Amino acid sequence: MTEPGNPTSELPAVLAEIRDDFLDLEVRQRLLLLLDFSNELPELPEHYREHPDLFERVEECQSPIYLFVEVDPARRAHVYATAPAEAPTTRGFASILVQGLDGLTAEEVLAVPDDFPSMLGLTEAVSMLRIRGMTGMLGRIKRQVRERIAA
Repeated sequence: MTEPGNPTSELPAVLAEIRDDFLDLEVRQRLLLLLDFSNELPELPEHYREHPDLFERVEECQSPIYLFVEVDPARRAHVYATAPAEAPTTRGFASILVQGLDGLTAEEVLAVPDDFPSMLGLTEAVSMLRIRGMTGMLGRIKRQVRERIAA
């Protein structure tokens, strides 16, 4: 089980792989990898495109980022996000979280360290304000997971 805030804790395999991919690169290449992620943000399923009211705005982000999490009967989280193409850094962060958390159990999502965004080695490449935005995204995803499993 992961201990929140402990960078040596075990991450789910997908997030650990993403973290390792970033840390294996020089700082400049990390930013390019983040931009690659921005191009890989999954499209919303059609049934959610018609219901923007379900999505929550991430106020910690300067760009308009919206998230929605559902938890299925098997307690697997499904994470959806929208982010404008003209905000590639923030869109990249959203993509990392969607790809890294989608399909994990609710417990696995809740166990991801709150400081996961800092584990990517991007603090030298992007502003702390942007890291704070990704931390806000993760916090809102976890809150939505808690709300869904409590319902």
